[in-house]
Amino acid sequence: MLNDALPARPEARRLLASKLLTSIGQGMTLPFLFVYFTRVRHLDPTVVGLVVAWMGLLSLALAGLGGSLIDRFGPRRIILPLYVVSAAGIASYGWATTELAAFGAATLCAIGGSALWSGENTMLSRVTGDDERQHVFGLSFTLLNLGIGIGGVTSGFIADIHDPGSFRLLYVVNAALALVPALILLTLPQVGHRIARPERAPGVAAGGYRDVFANRAFRRYLVFALLLTVCGYAQIEVGFPAFASLVGGVSTKVIAWGLAANTLTIVVSQLFVLRRLRGRSRSTALATAATIIAGSWVILGVSALGKGVSPVLPVLGVVLCASVFACGETFMSPIMPAVTNALATEELRGRYNAMGSLIFGVTAIVGPLTAAPLIGHGLGGVWVVLVVAGSLAAVVAARSLRRLLTPEQDGRFGAVGVPPEAAVVGA
Repeated sequence: MLNDALPARPEARRLLASKLLTSIGQGMTLPFLFVYFTRVRHLDPTVVGLVVAWMGLLSLALAGLGGSLIDRFGPRRIILPLYVVSAAGIASYGWATTELAAFGAATLCAIGGSALWSGENTMLSRVTGDDERQHVFGLSFTLLNLGIGIGGVTSGFIADIHDPGSFRLLYVVNAALALVPALILLTLPQVGHRIARPERAPGVAAGGYRDVFANRAFRRYLVFALLLTVCGYAQIEVGFPAFASLVGGVSTKVIAWGLAANTLTIVVSQLFVLRRLRGRSRSTALATAATIIAGSWVILGVSALGKGVSPVLPVLGVVLCASVFACGETFMSPIMPAVTNALATEELRGRYNAMGSLIFGVTAIVGPLTAAPLIGHGLGGVWVVLVVAGSLAAVVAARSLRRLLTPEQDGRFGAVGVPPEAAVVGA
């Protein structure tokens, strides 16, 4: 059964294996950056916040350039050195004892990670046919969550705020695992090369981001992605814990239970959802994802109102909200990159995937800027109304996308009616 769930081509399997291993490393350090710098290295919390913001802004600024370079030179030549830069930045966190060193490590991590997401998605899309692409992207998301969960549990037995060496060990292990994709890619000499561009008529400029934005269906998809990521992913890291704590009155332990339930739901249900999605409309699946996420926020808001009736209600609401949200993620995770790559042309695939990375980068900044002021100033109810309304607006955007997609792009024929894309040697 597991073998049937895996992609047909061994190249795709190896790329997915690298995703699992690197996510284990990420899970080891992901929850601890702020704690490490403030409690272990005793840096000013405001400065640490600036370090995190700087890393996000630099990655965002470089994402578009990364997409252009991937299309020009091929993902292989771009991301192989970036793996090394990223690993160096991760390892240097372990020895960062000053504000300047923290900024230096964050800069290396931002540069190293700026094109990895778009480069890896570009390669993965080229070693899979359109008939199995959304399945493979769903597997990638599942392995990401599984790895982060494994890494988080493992780090809990190692991290000790009274022992800087324990954190140094975590960052070194994370850095070592960050190099694994580079080693795996070196075993795949035919993967990740530049695709030859088609001949253009004299006087016609080479394709670029102007061609990407000229795609009406992709513009509509970007509207959907902005709405749902601002009201979805961007809120689960800041808005969700802030509302649960300040409005729902639950403890940090309950919030941790909710996030654990989120990860467990994804790992357990993703393969089932992938089977149900095969051959079905992708735009409808995106609308379903947005509807589910809107419902998760309604559950969170209603449960907070019930704390006067019973303190158990907010606890149940937090865990249920995170689990329902995860169900929405299992629809989003395979479909969003599948739509992106179905709309992309081969010579601009890096730019299309870079736009996906850019969307998540923008919303990672916008989300906290909207949630923190509202919830922090006693306007939690307004926050709930906004994220529910934004998610429902994403439903409308997804529904309107259907008429702009061909049946093949919308995945309506699935494996039966759509022939697999020809495998590209040198993909």
